[in-house]
Amino acid sequence: MAEERVAAFPLGTVLLPGQFLEVQVFEPRYRVMLFDLRDSDPQEFLVTLIERGSEVGGGDVRTEVGCMAEVVRTRELGDGRVLLGAVGTVAARVLEWLPEDPYPLAVVSRREPADPRVLPAAAHDLRDTAVERAGAVISLAVRMGQQPPDRHPAWDPDPETATWQAALATPLGTLDRHRLLAEGEPVARLRLLNELLAETHSMLEALAGRDGAGE
Repeated sequence: MAEERVAAFPLGTVLLPGQFLEVQVFEPRYRVMLFDLRDSDPQEFLVTLIERGSEVGGGDVRTEVGCMAEVVRTRELGDGRVLLGAVGTVAARVLEWLPEDPYPLAVVSRREPADPRVLPAAAHDLRDTAVERAGAVISLAVRMGQQPPDRHPAWDPDPETATWQAALATPLGTLDRHRLLAEGEPVARLRLLNELLAETHSMLEALAGRDGAGE
């Protein structure tokens, strides 16, 4: 795959394809990044998870796989901060971290989604299982009083798109979401998703049973 040089914004969270990201930008280096992106079309940057360290000040340790984000809106807040809205697009692997000038820069290789027409039948079968399990997890979480998704997804027939929908609509942890993002093979990613959803459902059932026993 082609290599490219991109701006990067390490955060303490995982961004997935299709996910909306809203963050307040206040560090001068990231305000410079937004200024530099203004003439780009599209305006994109890489979001990576900080494994160790802080979002502020640099010196952090970052994951090798992140997600490209496309800027959809910015708003000046009037006190030196900018409210940034972006949407995750595709996963990307960091091949090299470059000197910060003044914000993080990386050489990356994007992982373009597979054409659903060439995915094996197993991917579509796993997609159907994942959708069923995700629905069960969402229903159980709501019965336990957890906040439901803002909008229940209309599950996409594309196995890759449905993978990200399920990951975003269910209460998977940050590291589990990153495991999905880092897995580059669609069928293996769907198998992992199904395992994570089954584990999450079992965990929620155990919590529900414990809470019920304590009543």
